[in-house]
Amino acid sequence: MSMHRLSGCPGCAEPLEEGDRFCGVCGYALSSPPPDPDPTPTLPVTPVTGPGYAAAGPAGAALVPAATGGVPAGDTAAHPGSSGVPAPGWGSTGEHAPTLAGDAPAQPGGGGPWGSDGPGHETPYGSGPVRHDLPGGTGTPPGGAPWDPPAAGEPYAAAPQDPAADGDPYAAAPQGDGGKTCVACRAGHVDTDGYCEHCGHAQPRERDHLEEELCSVAAVSDRGLRHHRNEDSFAVAATALPDGSAATVAIVCDGVSSASRPDEASAAAAGAANESLLDALPRGAHPSEAMHGAILAAAAAVSALAPETPGAQNAPACTLVGAVVSGGVLTIGWVGDSRAYWVPDDRAALPRRLTEDDSWAAQMVAAGLMGEAEAYADVRAHAITGWLGADAYDLDPHTASFRPDHPGVVVVCTDGLWNYAESATDMAQILPADAAARPLHSAQVLVGHALDGGGHDNITVAVVPFAAEPEGVREPEAEAEPEAPVRAETEPRAEA
Repeated sequence: MSMHRLSGCPGCAEPLEEGDRFCGVCGYALSSPPPDPDPTPTLPVTPVTGPGYAAAGPAGAALVPAATGGVPAGDTAAHPGSSGVPAPGWGSTGEHAPTLAGDAPAQPGGGGPWGSDGPGHETPYGSGPVRHDLPGGTGTPPGGAPWDPPAAGEPYAAAPQDPAADGDPYAAAPQGDGGKTCVACRAGHVDTDGYCEHCGHAQPRERDHLEEELCSVAAVSDRGLRHHRNEDSFAVAATALPDGSAATVAIVCDGVSSASRPDEASAAAAGAANESLLDALPRGAHPSEAMHGAILAAAAAVSALAPETPGAQNAPACTLVGAVVSGGVLTIGWVGDSRAYWVPDDRAALPRRLTEDDSWAAQMVAAGLMGEAEAYADVRAHAITGWLGADAYDLDPHTASFRPDHPGVVVVCTDGLWNYAESATDMAQILPADAAARPLHSAQVLVGHALDGGGHDNITVAVVPFAAEPEGVREPEAEAEPEAPVRAETEPRAEA
């Protein structure tokens, strides 16, 4: 067979036989010079079905140039970038579609591979006026042409465009039963398992990245770059004390990855601790007592997640660190290796770490067996010796109160951040100078620093501004109890 013989009519795609000079269906003169080849490359058309769409042509079907007036059988999707019926996944109007390499620019008024709004107002199917009210239409008739309202029973008659979606190229993509749109292809429907039914892309979970800001505190949590889910949680809040002054609360929890359901454990702990503090502080409880009770409440909430089977191992577990700023006093409470740092607004003053880890490395340093640098370089450094959970050893919450006499901020974070800024000096160097005025921005910067460093773990940080009366110049000193020593358990817990 000659490679130049037409296998189908250029006018209606009717199959041809050897020796035909005219098409037996549309009468096309087959002896006419062949049309100029389409300068645009052949684009694949992905099959799609949904409201307002007929069955699409086979994947990879070539788009027929407008000069031929033909359409591949069953093909209802126009070239992305044209003003005809949109290709699947490109939204409701052609001009919103991204420009692909090699695409011919769309012509004003609907020009493109499917014809134009010129004399005759050719449609993709070669007859009848252009319908400007259809998806992919120009929206307004050219030159004062009358509107052509949809006839009863037409597929687009019950699909008016949402004015609020104007300018959003993906807002009107077909949605099936109205569920979420895939963040990857922007066209498919997301099933109940969290995967796109069109392209199969897994959708991000709601907890993959969270941000919250109040007037006096802000927090950011991110999944990081290596973990498949975010097992950290936080809670921030503000409440009033009996004397009318304000109290600010920040709780950060890190789920123990080797335990079961660590994401649920951290969420339960953060919620329970926050609720306990918001109940105790307005009643006049001392912040240290309120923090101690909050940690016990968090431990009970995590323990309640454990299986009821006696002797069940690997119960849900997490660490916790919390801060309360009230009445010129900064109160810290913690269990595990999540930390709190004090960073003065005056960077000439020294920053401090306010917590001591419940970890193997801290035990080695406290016992004088290793230097700090050597201990934290060991592969066992992050094995924790204190945690919240049904299988925890005797729970001994640490609390400490400080009364700084100069303003600053408290950075409350998981090891997903302090792994990339371990010392107080390192933390102060990466914290923006205007952290007290812009806590959310500062938390975002700290999370970004950890992501830039590799993001090997989940990252959660809360930034709590502390405004002190400017009297004297001294570092924050513990006023409630001395720094709690690391407990001497000999069987470390797996890394959080």
